[in-house]
Amino acid sequence: MSSQNLPLVFPPQVLARLRESVDIDPGLVAEDFTDPRLADALARTEILVTGWGCPRLDAAALDAAPKLRAVLHSAGSVKSLATPELWRRGIAVSSAAVANAVPVAEYTLAMILLAGKDLFAARDRLRGERAFPGWGLVPGIGNHGRRVGVIGASRIGRKVLELLRPFDLVPSLTDPYVDEAGAAALGVPLLRLDDLLRTSEIVTIHAPETPQTRRLIGARELALMPDGAVLINTARGGLLDHDALIAELRTGRLSAILDVTDPEPLPADSPLYDLPGAFITPHLAGSQGNEAARLGLAVVREAERLAAGGEVAYAVDPAVLGREA
Repeated sequence: MSSQNLPLVFPPQVLARLRESVDIDPGLVAEDFTDPRLADALARTEILVTGWGCPRLDAAALDAAPKLRAVLHSAGSVKSLATPELWRRGIAVSSAAVANAVPVAEYTLAMILLAGKDLFAARDRLRGERAFPGWGLVPGIGNHGRRVGVIGASRIGRKVLELLRPFDLVPSLTDPYVDEAGAAALGVPLLRLDDLLRTSEIVTIHAPETPQTRRLIGARELALMPDGAVLINTARGGLLDHDALIAELRTGRLSAILDVTDPEPLPADSPLYDLPGAFITPHLAGSQGNEAARLGLAVVREAERLAAGGEVAYAVDPAVLGREA
């Protein structure tokens, strides 16, 4: 993994707990499998702890670790490092994606509640007018009965639905891999994408980016959203046609909260920085700062299970790897 992430993902108390279950050298952190320090260590390695910055685990890398039986990834998706060779060799692959879903879902919940109160537009008006509008009920805002559409029953999408339950919001779901019974188990109605866009005042995207989902939301889809609706994207920037979004934002009809963009980062001259209806954050929804230790703890728990003779709890299924988010 990237050495700069080690102290955040495995702070002293988390690293100490990991060392209670496995024999690990915390000073041996490598970003390249050709690192000469690794040769002897890999030959003896049974568990490989990986993270952001890990290179591909191809046949050559795995040949150097003949005793390897598990890869514990201290981050989200393993797409960047996993190869079919891992599963062909019967090596278990675990991901801390469930842990990383928590802060993304929390960010999404916060944005949904703030958007429902029209907070971002109200802030801009207050900045511009430098005058308090006075007391009185403001029509058209609030979170009682507001309709929220969730695109994608991924780990994050499911966590968002869980966090929405205590609130008086009305969620719905669209996902081609979920049936009516699956949606009922999640406590939400299942809608076609078009119907969800037409009926939701806030839409939040939690689908994976694949060739089939790239530009999932374009001009046609944005046009289906009702006036005043808010679009939230914490998934991948490529799911959204930014040119089409900019055109809608310029009319003032919609607003958007984007934690991910395409490209990322946006070019300095992107209109999204200045359009009143756009609220952009620099890919902060996922684990940051002290939240990263949650990823390390997920790895620690997996290592403890393996050390006790059990199996990993968060095994990655290669059959659904392309659908993860």
